[in-house]
Amino acid sequence: MELAISGGNKMEVSESIFGRDFSEPLVHQVVVAYLAGGRSGTKAQKNRSAVSGGGRKPWRQKGTGNARAGTTRGPLWRSGGVTFAAQPRDFSQKVNRKQYRAAMRAILSELVRQDRLVIVDSLDISEPKTKAVLTALENLGVTRGLVVDADIDTNLYLGSRNIAHVHVLAADRLDPVSLVSTEKVVMTRAAVEKVQEWLA
Repeated sequence: MELAISGGNKMEVSESIFGRDFSEPLVHQVVVAYLAGGRSGTKAQKNRSAVSGGGRKPWRQKGTGNARAGTTRGPLWRSGGVTFAAQPRDFSQKVNRKQYRAAMRAILSELVRQDRLVIVDSLDISEPKTKAVLTALENLGVTRGLVVDADIDTNLYLGSRNIAHVHVLAADRLDPVSLVSTEKVVMTRAAVEKVQEWLA
């Protein structure tokens, strides 16, 4: 299949990558797994065994009139442990490489169907200025979105850092969340070729 390049030219791309059906359950699973993998899972609280002290029975079992107690570090006591203490955990979910790549193909195909994918021959930014990047994107009709290049140009990266809702990624760092959550995706011809080589 052919995709139009900004400027009037066309580019031959793989039908299996940019023209496949959209599978919402698959994309949802991969996006959730990707987000879950980014969670640190370091939340931790101390339970009664982790709190310092409380090794001795505070008073004898019977005869004092107090409620029986075996430690001063129970959840009901001041400076005691937390009842259901949070512990460090791993939130990551297993996703096969085949599933991940299939989801990426489905997302790219949907971007093409919704006219949210803009392909350009190249993005040459002459100087690391925000204005230069804004001008280049405005010429493409893009005010917010994701810019993908085969290798990130220093001028493009530095010039885009101060623009809200515009992110720059290298083709080999592309992920499903970035593609799904953006309004427009601008890809250079070299980036498309690199993505095709990866997802082939």
